[in-house]
Amino acid sequence: MARPERRGARCPSCKTHSDTPHSTYVRRPADLPAAGRSVQLHLHVRRFSCRNTKCVRRTFAERLPGLLAPRARRTRRLAAAQCAVGMTAGAEAGARLLSPLAMPTSPDTLLRLMHRAPLPAYTTPRMLGVDDWALRKGRTYGSILVDLEAHRVVDLLPDRSAPTVAAWLRQHPGVELIARDRSTEYSRAAALGAPDAQQVADRWHLLLNARQMVERWLTGAHARLRALPEVPGVESSPVRRHASFPRTRSEERAGEESRARRVAAYEEVRRLHLAGEPLLRISRTLKLARATVRKYARAETFPERAVRVPGPSILDPFLQYLEQRHATGCANALALWREIRARGFGGTSRQVHRWLQTRRTAPARSTPRTRCGNAPNPTNPRPNGSLPSPKQLAWLCVQPQSALAATEAAPLARLEQDAEAARVLALARRFCELVRERGVTHGAEPISSCATFEQWLAEARTCGVRTVETFAQGLEQDGDAVRAALRARAPITQPW
Repeated sequence: MARPERRGARCPSCKTHSDTPHSTYVRRPADLPAAGRSVQLHLHVRRFSCRNTKCVRRTFAERLPGLLAPRARRTRRLAAAQCAVGMTAGAEAGARLLSPLAMPTSPDTLLRLMHRAPLPAYTTPRMLGVDDWALRKGRTYGSILVDLEAHRVVDLLPDRSAPTVAAWLRQHPGVELIARDRSTEYSRAAALGAPDAQQVADRWHLLLNARQMVERWLTGAHARLRALPEVPGVESSPVRRHASFPRTRSEERAGEESRARRVAAYEEVRRLHLAGEPLLRISRTLKLARATVRKYARAETFPERAVRVPGPSILDPFLQYLEQRHATGCANALALWREIRARGFGGTSRQVHRWLQTRRTAPARSTPRTRCGNAPNPTNPRPNGSLPSPKQLAWLCVQPQSALAATEAAPLARLEQDAEAARVLALARRFCELVRERGVTHGAEPISSCATFEQWLAEARTCGVRTVETFAQGLEQDGDAVRAALRARAPITQPW
């Protein structure tokens, strides 16, 4: 409980001082916590009669500007603490964090406090990061400018065109270094708006471009690579199901119809592409996504969908035991279910029935003779063509080999049986190592990666794989920025 000690107050409208009391009322604003508990103040606030007969106010309440804003439900110091948490963690996460700190509030209130907070003092950054951001993905894009030293957003631009970014750079002179992706628009903007600034290719985007290059090549060669046999003696995956349970006839029929539609679309895209039609026009004519048209145009043969490996199942820990019992001749699903239930299995017998159904080579004894002709055909629990999708394989290709598990390295070992795939994987790995290890030091002197990059560039330009050669030509065109990124200096990475 607290009371103001001042004698009188000034009217907020006419600024006339008055010490004529009218009434009192109690305000109960929240304050900073004490001893881990929420605090609520009880302020006895006085109302005064305004002595100015011409004032529109007849009475007014005294204000406490240092402690409380007008009509506020929290003190200024509590609002500042909540706003700081919101600025650091965000509205939703900040609201969850403030509750155990005895300063509870809602995410919407945090957003209002953050919007009312004054903007920090602005200074032109010395090291600037430029990238695009999507207001509506695939439709509307803008540019985000980041101070790489303060790790703070400087400005948001309405588009990602060179004139807009160049105009901003002219209005804010003093930028010495610009980190960007390999976009020609941003390269031109930096040359026009800040010609004296050093341009550096962002290493995060270099790794992204390398993964995209590998994915483009894999998309075209995936059908051929699926025919490669598995490498003997390489651990491919733990004991688990490698195929889904059998589908119904209606599901199989729907899958065949869907594949026929995709094949027809693929053949039409290839026909138009070979006739010289641009990919964007093909996309609009056939009403297909641009990514789909690009994938079909680059594929040597129809790109079959990758076999989806089922996720982890509660049956997986017992598969080895079931395989052993089935090898000994036990084909009774209920008996197998009772045995694994005694070992801790918590599922139903239906799961064991469906697992056993794919391994029957003859009808069960309980199957009526009239249904013997409908016994399921034996299926291979793991078809030879099961290979991760091009996107998954590309992600594995650009990872450090030391960070890959044995089950992740198995598909790559399988790909390396193909001579062209081995060249692409080797070049992609070497490039990623150059990007990651450009600051490695041996002894007192750092080793620059530029000389090694020149060797990689010469080899990539003559490797015989068109996708890799195109990627190398693009790097050579933006060579100064790429070489600046590979020098053993302070790291310039994407901080947003």
